[in-house]
Amino acid sequence: MESLLKNLSASVLAQILENAFQWFVVVDKQSNILYINEEYCRFLEVKRENAIGQPVEDVIENTKMYEVIKSGIAHIASPHYIKGTYMLANRVPLVVEGEIVGAYGSVIFRDMSDWKKLSSHVRTTMERIQFNKEDNSYKEYRLADIKGTSSAMRKIKETVEMIAPSDLPVLIEGESGTGKEIFAHSIHQLSERSDAPFVKVNCAAVPPELLEQELFGKIDDLTGQIRKGRYKQADKGTLFIDEISALPLTLQAKLLRAMQDGEIFSMLSEQGEKVNVRILASSNLSLSKLVEEKRFREDLFYRIQAITLWIPPLRDRMEDFTELLNFFLQKFVVQAGRRKVVLATKTRDILQSYHWPGNVRELQNVLQAAVYLAEDDIIMPAALPTQVKKRNAISFQETGKLADILVQVEKNILRDLLEGEPDKALVAKQLGISRSTLYEKIKKYNL
Repeated sequence: MESLLKNLSASVLAQILENAFQWFVVVDKQSNILYINEEYCRFLEVKRENAIGQPVEDVIENTKMYEVIKSGIAHIASPHYIKGTYMLANRVPLVVEGEIVGAYGSVIFRDMSDWKKLSSHVRTTMERIQFNKEDNSYKEYRLADIKGTSSAMRKIKETVEMIAPSDLPVLIEGESGTGKEIFAHSIHQLSERSDAPFVKVNCAAVPPELLEQELFGKIDDLTGQIRKGRYKQADKGTLFIDEISALPLTLQAKLLRAMQDGEIFSMLSEQGEKVNVRILASSNLSLSKLVEEKRFREDLFYRIQAITLWIPPLRDRMEDFTELLNFFLQKFVVQAGRRKVVLATKTRDILQSYHWPGNVRELQNVLQAAVYLAEDDIIMPAALPTQVKKRNAISFQETGKLADILVQVEKNILRDLLEGEPDKALVAKQLGISRSTLYEKIKKYNL
């Protein structure tokens, strides 16, 4: 290495440092700048001759160079917030004869989104390797992955198979946790676009002020190049707009124009780009109601709801519950590395009678936690969250004959009280009935 460096002139080293993709800065033991390359100075909007000799914290905001000098510990691929964006930086102490004499810093990715794009394949592969350890959010779901054989689910699956080959936009509505994204994946996988990208943007998860550039892209202030938004990334494929109800009205107009014209305009750009994208959208709120309230554009609503899928909540398709329960239980047993875990009869009854406001997602979360809390390979009621054990006696049966609903309510109230209080005399007193009447009801409901 030493011989190699001897053969490199100062001018050659300067060219390497000035023309490398990275931005460089070198500081002395007091954190004063000894060297900074010109490209970094242009980004920081400072003249190099003015930066040299200055404390690094006066030139580079949020710098941590002084921490590296003090601790002697390098920062590798550390997020660094500069001028409104996160970047990835390396900071390394410089050691001569065992003494720290300064530090060297470089920005290796000038924008976190660049790093995400470059590493997407690696991250996807790692997610698949970790499938048995973590919930795989990058999995490409297919129709066969959707569990449920109830009449409602069979009808939805049949509809998906019919509409998938078309390029029509699809609106998927349903409560949170019902699995709307899985249906979107299934439509994409059954379409002629299945070999092209499936790109998702969650309107509720992105700050409103960043949503436009996230969706449509933006011209880079430094290079003048367009940073692709999700819409462009989905070219030739499918764009899934999750929680579209959270899309601001101004962006609704821009989305409508993009869908009608097949052309998008990035932020700060007057030049349009042709794109070929199929739009799938989801909402946990009724868009028709939002239209009535003037909170969603009527023209966009009619554009995206040519085909609408309503995904029923779990409480309305309890015929599928046993299948879902057994599937997720087995999945999480394998993930936890356990040989076998079973549900106690009372636990299964509690789960069956719960109204599941969080739908299938809540069922997954409850079962995953319960598997880890199970003692002696049996999941007892104690392993369940408090809200599940309390149950809402009437919420899981809101339709049917009044007499049947009242019978079910009475049965569950009695069961809840008897589980919490073994003294039947006290239970009878609390209910305002005689002990003999209580015993008759216990016998009637086989409690």
